[in-house]
Amino acid sequence: MSRYIIEGGRPLEGCLRVKAAKNSVLPLLAASILTEEKVVLRNCPEISDIKNMLKILAGIGCAIERDDRGNIAIDSRDIYCEQIPCVLAKELRSSVFLMGPMLSRMKRAKISYPGGCEIGMRPIDIHLAGLREMGITIDEESGYLDCDATGARAAQILLDLPSVGATENLMMASVFTPGVTVLRNCAKEPEIADLQNFLNAMGARVSGAGSSMITIEGVTKLHGVAYTPIPDRIIAGTYMIATAMCGGFVTIEGAIPEHISSLTAKLSKTACKITCKNDKIIVRSKGRSKSLERIDTMYYPGFPTDLQTQMMALQTISRGTSVIAENIFETRFKTVPQLIKMGADITVRDRTAVVKGVAKLHGAQVCATDLRGGASLVLAGLAAEGRTEVKDIYHIDRGYEDMAPVLSELGADINRVV
Repeated sequence: MSRYIIEGGRPLEGCLRVKAAKNSVLPLLAASILTEEKVVLRNCPEISDIKNMLKILAGIGCAIERDDRGNIAIDSRDIYCEQIPCVLAKELRSSVFLMGPMLSRMKRAKISYPGGCEIGMRPIDIHLAGLREMGITIDEESGYLDCDATGARAAQILLDLPSVGATENLMMASVFTPGVTVLRNCAKEPEIADLQNFLNAMGARVSGAGSSMITIEGVTKLHGVAYTPIPDRIIAGTYMIATAMCGGFVTIEGAIPEHISSLTAKLSKTACKITCKNDKIIVRSKGRSKSLERIDTMYYPGFPTDLQTQMMALQTISRGTSVIAENIFETRFKTVPQLIKMGADITVRDRTAVVKGVAKLHGAQVCATDLRGGASLVLAGLAAEGRTEVKDIYHIDRGYEDMAPVLSELGADINRVV
């Protein structure tokens, strides 16, 4: 098993470029099967979640090509299977995104309940309720969802929660449905707008993404497209927080600063100076930060749950006490025992953590329990005194490409070893 060995205490300095967002590329890959023509996605990272999605697409008959510049070409004209292999679906939560496009294109889909990080309940009831509103029949038996869309119709759908996945799945499920489908209480994340732009570039008629109401006017056919997904705001945010923890001067290129304004607002209240210009975010950090009194994760444009554990790592070495409320996933605090092993002072009650800053963390042997929690342990190791060993980094590989080389280029002492 690979692990990271980190010698902490070095400031970060230099420049890095952000690639396409994992949380955008995955639904776009799923949407690529809505056309029989070739689709090309540019600037995609080499991460295991994307590799697993490509395995799933290949398993249902897609021809996949990938070059060393991050371009992925998908040709789905010869799809022959309407069932997602169980072993692959269990590896990837985002396999659920294929329900919508498979039902649109093939009118049938059979998929096992999806896997992914164990960060709490992420029920797909909202997906299923919306699909049933469209007249799609769904049989749930033996761990599989067997769906039939031969009677699909346009519908007015109110989501119980602004679920990103459900919003995206229902958008894809309704692109070929005659009439106008309206989704209300939609998620507003930038990845939703990216999916809308991608679908429209293929000839769909979708509007309203970024607001609480999205309208989909059914069309009969989509065509191929070459498309560049939005940059990964969570990757950019992770390296911003790393700079805040270690001190230094780092420029992040290829970002969209607006997408991460909630983090910028928080970090600007600490010892960081942040400058945004076009696609660049410049972070300067000197000395120990002041604690943030309170951090509440919220749906976009609020503070993202995917940056909560990284911000918790920052609060462990900040001056003062911080209260962190996790309002999206109820077990996002699974990394807390690992941070405590490094000397952090954290008390958790239900969905709230109280973090009392300490002068320094110390190196320790810790285990990643999920994707973002694993990233937070790397950040803690970078700022800690002594040597940190982060195990089970396959979790980190799900969303971060070449984390060790990127950080090494910025001056960190981090190595991946087997």
